[in-house]
Amino acid sequence: FLFQMQMLDKFPMEGGQKDPKQRIIPFLPGKILFRRSHIRDVAVKRLIPIDEYCKALIQLPPYISQCEEVLQFFETRPDDLTPPKE
Repeated sequence: FLFQMQMLDKFPMEGGQKDPKQRIIPFLPGKILFRRSHIRDVAVKRLIPIDEYCKALIQLPPYISQCEEVLQFFETRPDDLTPPKE
């Protein structure tokens, strides 16, 4: 959500703030409220919409898809390389 807000602030025209028809930044799938016992179910349900969001994001023009915020968003972190075994 914070990343999406950064993108909309940095690219207001592409985010459709002046003219919604001009929006090219994809919409982030909405939040889903869940109980602790439903974490996995919610993650599985959100997998496809989040994947579609990421694919749409990297297909944007290079001045957006290769901006610092996008590069940081997709940057590999140590935990990504050695995820928890649970």
